[in-house]
Amino acid sequence: MAKSLMFMGTGSDVGKSLLVAGLCRVLANRGLRVAPFKPQNMSNNAAVTADGGEIGRAQALQARAARREPITAMNPVLLKPEQETGSQVVVRGQRRASMSARAYWAERGRLMPEVLGAFHELAADCDYVIVEGAGSASEVNLRANDIANFGFAQAAELPVVLIGDIHRGGVIASIVGTFAVIGEADAGLIRATLVNKFQGDPSLFAAGIDFVAQRTGVPCFGPVPWFADAAKLPAEDVLALESYVSRGSGGFTIAVPRLPRIANFDDLDPLRAEPGVNLVLVEPGQPIPRSADLVILPGSKATRSDLAALRANGWDIDLLAHHRAGGRILGICGGYQMLGRTIADPDGIEGEPGVSAGLGLLDVETRLEPVKQLRVEQAIHTASGQPISGYHMHMGVTEGTDRQRAFASISGALEGAVSADGLVTGTYLHGLFAADAFRRAFLGNAASPDLGYEAGVERALDDLAAHLQTHLDIDALLALAEPVSLA
Repeated sequence: MAKSLMFMGTGSDVGKSLLVAGLCRVLANRGLRVAPFKPQNMSNNAAVTADGGEIGRAQALQARAARREPITAMNPVLLKPEQETGSQVVVRGQRRASMSARAYWAERGRLMPEVLGAFHELAADCDYVIVEGAGSASEVNLRANDIANFGFAQAAELPVVLIGDIHRGGVIASIVGTFAVIGEADAGLIRATLVNKFQGDPSLFAAGIDFVAQRTGVPCFGPVPWFADAAKLPAEDVLALESYVSRGSGGFTIAVPRLPRIANFDDLDPLRAEPGVNLVLVEPGQPIPRSADLVILPGSKATRSDLAALRANGWDIDLLAHHRAGGRILGICGGYQMLGRTIADPDGIEGEPGVSAGLGLLDVETRLEPVKQLRVEQAIHTASGQPISGYHMHMGVTEGTDRQRAFASISGALEGAVSADGLVTGTYLHGLFAADAFRRAFLGNAASPDLGYEAGVERALDDLAAHLQTHLDIDALLALAEPVSLA
């Protein structure tokens, strides 16, 4: 019978996703069959699953840590923000609707049977299911109809470990305060707390550990030191962009405008890891650097809206000047659509129905359609002949004369487009730069011959598991897990 343990946080970005990934790798290394599970995620960083849907990128990484294929059951509800007050609602990997925040919060309780069904599906085939909550566990204003935190924990009868982040300060107050504001029944599910992201001499926090345990009445694990190699792993959501800096310092500059609804920005991670590359995330109000060798327009969850924001920042003028000077431009997914002549959304899939003029750097036109294309792809780069392992995750169909100069081919079919002068490229393929040989061909001398990106991710996951084993009593933590009731 599978056992399960749920990890919740005192707030967002306390390290829940990383801890779950590390525990999944620890258990997998012990020869156990383990699966990650997150009832509800909110992120525009998503991954295509083996069963043809999409889940949060963090759950795909956790599945990789568990050494198993990602499936939609691991993240049955995914919210992908499209507007300030609304999101696309993805259930079991497929788009179900676009809803305002108010409408979703009122209706989400009806998704609990599907969430529990996904959880039990995993539990039927596992030794352990490691569950991750969402955001803050103490948002009592959102407790009604909750399916992400204590609402799910109560429905599934799960023990909980509450995580606090000492890096941001106030960790004692955040942990003890959570117990103070949540209901008695919810507090009764918490079996332990855990202090994460510690920097410095851990002995200095010994009294803090004792204080938290005394005030909460449950054991306090940790402190777990800061894991420096976390930056080598794909980030969960846009919060990571606040500290998204290039690890390279070379002379080849890649500029990426930070669009308001940027999506799947982990496409950039292999480029950020290149020693010879300086990856610059261009913030709103800042110009695209004239020194850029390559400009990448990333994916977007609201393409026409982000195109309007691009123009409002004057980045369209910068891009045209960059192109006139002989600079290269790559558009990925939504960025590819922006590079064309028009983007039509007659059904109002991403907002108000209408047609937007594109940047006109590729002779293609895009029409947004209701059916989302979700496929893992094996492609061949046209110019270099190098293989690419990527995925499609888009709702548009793009056609035009520049499609005849394809970026790649997939089983003989043309994919993407290249301008007549060869300087502008568009593709729907996400994850393309993880392919080492292709990345070297695309970047030329700027790429390191020694960087193996995927191997580096595997090493980081193993190092994360070793980090947790060094600083946590894993056996004591796992002893808190309880058998899953499938009744």
